[in-house]
Amino acid sequence: MKDYIAQTQVTIGPPLDPGSVGLNTSQPVNTLANLISTIIGLLTVVAALYFIFMVITGALGIITSGGDKGKVEDARNKITTGAVGFVVVVAAMFLVGLIGIILDIPILNLGEMISRIRM
Repeated sequence: MKDYIAQTQVTIGPPLDPGSVGLNTSQPVNTLANLISTIIGLLTVVAALYFIFMVITGALGIITSGGDKGKVEDARNKITTGAVGFVVVVAAMFLVGLIGIILDIPILNLGEMISRIRM
């Protein structure tokens, strides 16, 4: 029995590499892509909230204008500015996604962003 135990080889696994503890340093491009995706997602949410704020304040400006054409025009400009800004942000989001596809960098994974929001 003693000879049998001495002859068996037990493989525990590869040695621990202390350089790999923490961030996944073997894929720095993926780490950068995840950071950019997170920032873009956050800015898109902020832009959507700002757009909603502009629409609400513009609508309240129209309601409370009391027939004053100047106030109605200011409120319409506020709504238009919010809408144009939101369209620019969404277009920039898809442009960054297209650049990521062209460069084969996984930037702006919409499915992953939506699953992060659900959590």
